[in-house]
Amino acid sequence: MFTCSIGIMAYNEGANIEGLLDSLLAQRTYICSIEEIFVVASGCTDNTEALVEKYAHMDKRVKLLIQKEREGKASAINLFLSVAKGDIFILASADTVLEMDTVNNLVNPFTDPIIGMTGGRPIPINNNDNFIGFTVNLLWRMHHRIALEHPKMGELVAFRNIIKTIPHDTAVDEASIEAMITELGYRLKYVEGAVLYNKGAENVRDLLKQRRRIAAGHLHLKRSKNYSVSTTSWKIIVKSFLKEIRWGTRTTIWTIGAVILEVSARLLGCYDFYIKKKNPFIWDIASSTKGFEKLEASRVSKC
Repeated sequence: MFTCSIGIMAYNEGANIEGLLDSLLAQRTYICSIEEIFVVASGCTDNTEALVEKYAHMDKRVKLLIQKEREGKASAINLFLSVAKGDIFILASADTVLEMDTVNNLVNPFTDPIIGMTGGRPIPINNNDNFIGFTVNLLWRMHHRIALEHPKMGELVAFRNIIKTIPHDTAVDEASIEAMITELGYRLKYVEGAVLYNKGAENVRDLLKQRRRIAAGHLHLKRSKNYSVSTTSWKIIVKSFLKEIRWGTRTTIWTIGAVILEVSARLLGCYDFYIKKKNPFIWDIASSTKGFEKLEASRVSKC
């Protein structure tokens, strides 16, 4: 049986952290055991630390690590890596909720010794009846379709205890770990049964901010590690996009808008990286992704 250490990097996640911790503590595991859950609170000014301390008193596996200053997500991950002891390390985004068998499903592929890293399937809770919600759902459906053939990790990842530190200046931590794992000769595995729920941006400004930062981060990874994630290949993207087109007056207009928004974000990412020489490893928070309505683990049903 594998032992697992879970790391959660949190900056002002008071509106979200309880839902995630509840879902982690309610996990049904057969192939692994969750030995420790570290929450790294980085420069928090809300009630995140107090909430985590409450859970730490209820369950000794929950542990709070505090960074007084916000130094970037990679710095928080490196703090987690320095203290975690499990066979498998799991990184969970603080604004997500996991289904009850997600951790078990995420860890199961490691019975194959060639698998070095796995990734779960994020499903947004955004309403699909408006342009931004439609766009967020479209992007994650494409991510799912691409990852089935060309594994791409995001939001929830697991990897063997073979990585001791990641580059402090990466803005795309999961992709950087992908690069390090494959460089060591291991394979990636996307696990569609490892389902988690997240909340995407709810306005154009926040969605553009997120996608722009990710685009610049992927360019930095390409230059520093000569590694490209599958979702940066236009050939792969177009193939997935053509299979996801939903025809209809409203959806066609929204789809065109989604394409314009994504292309704009990638062009702005290029501008940030090549012209401004900017690598946003400490990034502005997209505030509309916060306030993820708490979902009790017992109420989350499989998609």
